[in-house]
Amino acid sequence: MLTTRTTRCKLCLEPDRVGALRRPGAWSRNPPWLNLDGEKNTCGDVQGAPCSALKEMASFPGLFPAGVLPALLWVSMWGSPVSGFSVMGPAQPIKVSLGADATLPCQLSPEQSAAHMQIRWYRTQLSPVVLMYQNGQEQDGEQMLEYRGRTELVEDSISRGAVALLIQHVRASDDGQYWCHFNDGHISREAVVELYVIGLGSAPHVRMMGPEDHGIQVLCSSGGWFPKPWVQWRDTAGEKLLSLSESQTQDGDGLFHVEASLVVTDSSLGNVTCSIQNPVSGQEKASAIFLPEPFFPRTSPWKTALAGTLPVLVLLLIGISYTGWREHRAKTREVEKRKEASHQRDKVAKEKEDAHSIKRKLEEDLEQRKALYNKDWKKALIYPVPVIENHENIHQNNSDFRKEPQAVLCKKQGGGNLLKLDQKGFTKGRHYWEVDIEDTDEWTLGIYEEPTEKSEKMKFNVLEKRGCKYRALTCSHQDISHKQYLLIEKCPQKIVIFLDYEDSDISFYDMTDETHIFSFTHANFSGSVYPYFKLKSMEFSPSA
Repeated sequence: MLTTRTTRCKLCLEPDRVGALRRPGAWSRNPPWLNLDGEKNTCGDVQGAPCSALKEMASFPGLFPAGVLPALLWVSMWGSPVSGFSVMGPAQPIKVSLGADATLPCQLSPEQSAAHMQIRWYRTQLSPVVLMYQNGQEQDGEQMLEYRGRTELVEDSISRGAVALLIQHVRASDDGQYWCHFNDGHISREAVVELYVIGLGSAPHVRMMGPEDHGIQVLCSSGGWFPKPWVQWRDTAGEKLLSLSESQTQDGDGLFHVEASLVVTDSSLGNVTCSIQNPVSGQEKASAIFLPEPFFPRTSPWKTALAGTLPVLVLLLIGISYTGWREHRAKTREVEKRKEASHQRDKVAKEKEDAHSIKRKLEEDLEQRKALYNKDWKKALIYPVPVIENHENIHQNNSDFRKEPQAVLCKKQGGGNLLKLDQKGFTKGRHYWEVDIEDTDEWTLGIYEEPTEKSEKMKFNVLEKRGCKYRALTCSHQDISHKQYLLIEKCPQKIVIFLDYEDSDISFYDMTDETHIFSFTHANFSGSVYPYFKLKSMEFSPSA
């Protein structure tokens, strides 16, 4: 493998006009257009053209297309046989066994003495160096520590431009590229030499590890290889076998240790061979091991039978499990249906019980009302008061009433028709009177209490009809203290009002079907109470 590089330092064009292509590290500190002292080189000839002419050509941008002139200059600098030399290295890599000495040659062309030149051998950059030769002797000031005492410049033919780098006791870390760099005044050339280090490790050690997966596991191990080796298993016929696992580790010297395992299941193979090969030299080392047939695990008859019957048993178990699951699901659904039916029965029974309870409560309430009605009705029969008022008599003149005790129509403030007995109110006792209302659409009847010292307002306890709506009111002309709507399906034709002053009770009865309509049980009378009847509903002030 040969790579050469030439550096022409006599180039006077400015560096921003000519691009220089170079490998990193080819110039240590000074660009090619500077000499080793850091000063710009003087103009010289390139391809026989004066430097001033090149400057004039560069000053006319229309003379060459963009980029053409720098390309021409680059070709003239690298491709022309300028005065000087070139460096040649070996065309093929140098292969050396681990621990041996390596010789890396370089040759100047044409042949000429290199004794007066500076010669550098380096790896990736000009400094530090593997070896430095200057002023006719080796210099160790910039030498890398790992090469001190192991390198030497072979200069037997240095007068003909042939030199070589000798590396003693080659290590794995010495593997790779080396550059030989010649510098003669303002001219420097270099070439690359490839070094392959070959490490042959120990012979493979193959041993049996024991039974594994119906076979025998075999392990192969070896160390001291460089570079990373290839591992291959083969049978007696030379057929390749696939490794079960493989691992490679590198020690402190850079050498590889390899381990590979194999599971042999065919007892008829007899021998297996483990071979380890170096990928660079192709050299290999191999070891074989004999595997006796009795060492292989034997398959018991019952295991064979079990292997045949086990799938059947598994399928049978799956079938039984599936059948059981379906039966369990059916039973679960049946239980859920029974629970739902039981829940529905309990719900219906509870609804019936609630209905019976409501019915019993209504019956008890009705019996209580009947008892109260019978009690009040008996009271009314025991304490009769002959007060009968027909709504037609309301509009007659007061002078037509007889002189005997009777209901008298009085016109009081507020526009209501008030009934009084001989102009005297009730202050005690029990009393009742009848009111014939027939099919009147709007009326109000009951009692009212005259204002007293405790209450300055006229107080009403009345039953009111407005259209088909009925309600019981405790009120005054200004406000309503109690209001209750009543459900009366059949319009009463004649109503009896029963008053018990001491019990503060006033009750209304339908004389047509002898039913109780409503009772004010907490009237709390404190003054004179008068019957009240009006062919209109109650009227209240706007603030009521």
